[in-house]
Amino acid sequence: MTPETRGRTVVKRTRLDAWEPIGDHPGLYHREMLSAAEADGLGVRVSSVLWERIEPGGGVLPHYHDVAELIHITAGRVLLYADGEWLPCEAGDTFHVPAGVVHSVLNDGDEPSEQISVFLPVEDAPPPNARFGTTKADVALPPGRGAVRPAGGIGASGGGTA
Repeated sequence: MTPETRGRTVVKRTRLDAWEPIGDHPGLYHREMLSAAEADGLGVRVSSVLWERIEPGGGVLPHYHDVAELIHITAGRVLLYADGEWLPCEAGDTFHVPAGVVHSVLNDGDEPSEQISVFLPVEDAPPPNARFGTTKADVALPPGRGAVRPAGGIGASGGGTA
């Protein structure tokens, strides 16, 4: 792939107080970061990416999907229902939930919890996955940002950044 062959970068701006409630789940709100149609425009297979907030005492009630789900807790403490038991989890924890598996996330703290949920289609014979590649581009940084500090603290393991 060469630079700029897929279209333009989309920036979705949302007010921090613009959360939408999700149906029958008490205290659960979300913003859709990526819809299936937007994923199609990017040329990727994703059903949805949600930024979710769960109020104290609220939660995502037990359910299952026809897609796999990745859930990454970004703030707060939660209880995860997985494999028939409730597990305490906190910001930084990530869950990989296969399609058809019953799961639930309940806020277990006094403050709202937040999570990113990525819904991925499941295919019978998908092509093998591969780690992504990164190519640095020769672009001038904004004024006053003549140098960017090298990684050394948080995220120093390399994690796929340029």
